[in-house]
Order: sequence, then C-alpha cells, then structure tokens
Amino acid sequence: MAVNVFSTSLNNDNMSRHEMLSWVNVSLQMNYSKIEHLCSGAAYCQFMDVLFAGCLPLKKVKFNAKLEHEYLQNFKILQNSFKKAGVDKIIPVDRLTKGKFQDNFEFVQWFKKFFDANYDQRDYDPVAARHGQETSAFSPASNGPAKAKATAPPTRASPSKALRPVPSKKPGAGDVMGELANEVSQLRLTKTTAEKERNFYFGKLRTIEVICHDKEMDGGGDPTLQKILEILYATDEGFVMPEGEDGGEGPEEPEEF
Repeated sequence: MAVNVFSTSLNNDNMSRHEMLSWVNVSLQMNYSKIEHLCSGAAYCQFMDVLFAGCLPLKKVKFNAKLEHEYLQNFKILQNSFKKAGVDKIIPVDRLTKGKFQDNFEFVQWFKKFFDANYDQRDYDPVAARHGQETSAFSPASNGPAKAKATAPPTRASPSKALRPVPSKKPGAGDVMGELANEVSQLRLTKTTAEKERNFYFGKLRTIEVICHDKEMDGGGDPTLQKILEILYATDEGFVMPEGEDGGEGPEEPEEF
C-alpha cells in the first residue's frame, strides 16, 4: 500500500518550476517544455507504474494525447491506480485538464513529495515500459497541444539513474522572481478563500442575531435567547470593536449566501 503524504505549495522545500520540469523529463525521458503540459496525465500514470508495478495498464495510457477527452481517459486510469494502491489524494481532474499553470504546478508539487515517500530506487526503463511512445508536441505560444509532430526526446540516461531526484541548484534571479510570484499568487488565493469562509459564517451569525431580536420584540424574555445573545456579543480581552461595527443601531439584515 502507498505511503500517503500531505503538503501545500507554501512549503519551503518545494522545487522551482524549472527543477520540477527537469525531474519529470529526466526521470521519464519525456520532452515537456512547460508545467502546463502535464495536463495530459500521462506522466503521472507512468510514475505510478514506477512506484507500484502493475497498478495500471500502461499500454492504455495515451502518451501522445492531444484532446481533452484523451486527458480525461488518462486521469481515469490514474484515479483507478490511486484507488488500487490506497492513495487518499483526490485528483482535481477538471482543473488539471484545462492546462492552467497554477493548478498543474500545485499538483506536481504534491506528487513529487508522494513519489519520494514511495520510491524504492528500483531500476526502471521508462521508454521501454511505454513501448517507445513519446509525448505530444505542444505549441509554445499556448497551453494547448499543437498538431505538429513531437520533437525528439532528450538523450536517454541509464535506467538506474533516470529516476533519481534532480539535485538542487543555486537559483538565479529569474527562478527567485518566479517563486515569489507563485507565493504571492497562492497567498492571494488563501486570502480570498478565508474571506469567503468568514463572510459565510458571519452571515449565519447575523441571521441568528436577527431571529433572537425578533423573538425579544414579540415579548419573549426567553433565557435561552438571552444566553445566545450574550455569546454573540462577547469579546476577548483587549478586543476593540472597529468603527461603524458597534451594533449601536441594531442588527442589519444578513446577507444571503
């Protein structure tokens, strides 16, 4: 059974996009030029064949996939292999197959950690395993596949060394700026998600507050309602209510979600 791993793109030990792409190409003797090209799912299928021999029918994987329905077929094979190997990770297929950088980069970051946790260093010839199939050629001007014939693969390394992790190198200015841009993008996404979650629960609390006040106006006096309101209005020590949010004019109508 697989060793499951959990990670986020904010971990300090993540590889850069260039290092990650080099790891994929050297390990599997492929010719991807962008992280986005991993959207076909073929590389992940072969990595699973490396880790868990026989967990998927590699001959059914379309390494030269050019259309989205072919990508979906590859990811279906990958999902079945995850289930067979006991991998808990949920694959965001709909996002990955769109060929966007951020989605594919986050997934390959997780997959690299998963691979390192499960790889047993056994010899493996990736080209022979896929019967010489090569990956599709992609247009450098877009994220989508092109109709041109695939370019020749890089010089093959010996099977015993092909799957060893790529050694870290001193990042250049371009790598540093790229990593900072990725981190800023991830922080913005985290902030947006947190704000949506905050607004969702705030709306729930405002609805409860309105119900309690309506009951009071109806001549209630229920001690349970009083206790609920006390909890709603309780603050931590040292908390200062922001201007315009002291509730002096009564509760506003809650937003609907």
